[in-house]
Amino acid sequence: MSFSVSVAQLNFVVGDMAGNARRIVEAATAAHARGVRLLLTPELALCGYAAEDLYLRPAFVDACDDALKSVAASTAQLKGLCIVVGHPARAVGGARGRSVAVASLHNAATVLCEGRVVATYAKRELPNYQVFDERRYFVPGHAPCVFDVPGTDGQPVRVGLLICEDAWFEAPAAEARAAGAELLAVINASPFHAGKGGEREATMRERVRATGLPLVYAHLVGGQDEIVFEGRSFVLDAAGELAGRARSFEEAEFDARFERAGPGAWRIHAAIDREHSAEADLWHALVLGVRDYVGKNGFPGAILGLSGGIDSALVLAIAVDALGKDKVRTVMMPSPYTADISWIDARDMAARLGVRYDEIAIAPEFEAFKASLAPLFEGRAEDTTEENLQARIRGTLLMALSNKFGSIVLTTGNKSEMATGYCTLYGDMAGGFAVIKDVAKTTVFKLARWRNAHDPYGTGGNPIPERIITRPPSAELRPDQTDQDSLPEYAVLDAIIERYMENDQSPQTLVADGFERADVEKVVRLIRINEYKRRQAPVGIRVTHRSFGKDWRYPITSKYRA
Repeated sequence: MSFSVSVAQLNFVVGDMAGNARRIVEAATAAHARGVRLLLTPELALCGYAAEDLYLRPAFVDACDDALKSVAASTAQLKGLCIVVGHPARAVGGARGRSVAVASLHNAATVLCEGRVVATYAKRELPNYQVFDERRYFVPGHAPCVFDVPGTDGQPVRVGLLICEDAWFEAPAAEARAAGAELLAVINASPFHAGKGGEREATMRERVRATGLPLVYAHLVGGQDEIVFEGRSFVLDAAGELAGRARSFEEAEFDARFERAGPGAWRIHAAIDREHSAEADLWHALVLGVRDYVGKNGFPGAILGLSGGIDSALVLAIAVDALGKDKVRTVMMPSPYTADISWIDARDMAARLGVRYDEIAIAPEFEAFKASLAPLFEGRAEDTTEENLQARIRGTLLMALSNKFGSIVLTTGNKSEMATGYCTLYGDMAGGFAVIKDVAKTTVFKLARWRNAHDPYGTGGNPIPERIITRPPSAELRPDQTDQDSLPEYAVLDAIIERYMENDQSPQTLVADGFERADVEKVVRLIRINEYKRRQAPVGIRVTHRSFGKDWRYPITSKYRA
């Protein structure tokens, strides 16, 4: 006896219930034609993940209910196929049109077989950490869900259904096995961060070894605001060994064929995509995040300030890989302190990637601002005020072009700068999407090197001039300026940020581990006093386990000192 399972690893759109339902039906029709008996869609596929406070709107949940009925009606003729559809569902006692805040919701999955609802499962473990807020919207379920899928010989296969976080705990899988499950099916929407794919496989391996059951992990792919889902659906055999893995950061129809090899034993046939380097995963995550933010929100393209420095160079390379050269525009805005090599390198890179390149000298505007402010600044020396004027002139020019042509401004600040406030409000922070907001400066250099050695999207090899990578980073807002004038060297800075900000280690621990006390105190102070800036920054792509955004919720006004 054999049967096939397919994962619809698709890029669903939040709030597009009709479009998402149509894609599920198309995937089901294609899977049925391939002889598939069980189709899995990701967690909350019908409405997209995560819909946030849309869940609190009764009309939104009603639309999800209607979309589920549409999927059922449109797949009734697919004989022998069961479909697992992720969606929000009202808890017992909830009714259409009634306030969801009162009635409450489940994060649910419904099993449809030939148009009939044969089971509905409510997620039991609701995550409420990092980017997750599921307890704000959902109430947990309490019972296991095991359903039958017809095999090729007419004998059913009993499948235990879990939703994402359920599989990170022992009880839900164990109870599914106790209820007769022969196979675990886990549907997921688990945001990417560096290393998360390996963590998932390791944790699912624990579930398999504890239950003795093979497991299919169905995952979402795509970008949604600041989070990215990388796909990488997979299947593990009953020993916990990898039997198949879908490609990362791409849509896929991922099929796995199960052949019974004896009581409780299966041979599994599926394709296995290879492991990729950390830099490759980061690159694809950033590209997918830009492509979906720009595309799903209907922007015709993107525009960015190209300075001749490494951050803007990296963002340009990402943007071209994401959108294509014809949808990306660059503007070089030299000031009196811009080195000749900066505009030479900026021109060179724009030419390598074939994007539109314009130059607007900001000296006239800079002098006009200084002249207007001179009577008010009389008797005071020039300082960071004049430096910030240059950044704000550039931000104004970029936003003017955005307003006129509709393209979104991509900001180019990295995580090291966001942490320490080495950025200008309404200047280089002005824009709609912060591409490398969660990428530390040391990682910026690694990604630049990786992209020069690889051309994953066929947009051109070696796009970043070598001098951009090797010259000392500088904001070029005063004579002979370098970043290291104001900050510890980046290797030290990024290590402190990672340990203090991402991992909550205390300053005392960092000093005890060998960091200079002065460096630690400076970085911790800068992180604290620049919270007000980060609250006004554009959203950006999350690629670490703790980013500035939903992961980081600190008060601006606070007397606490670490």
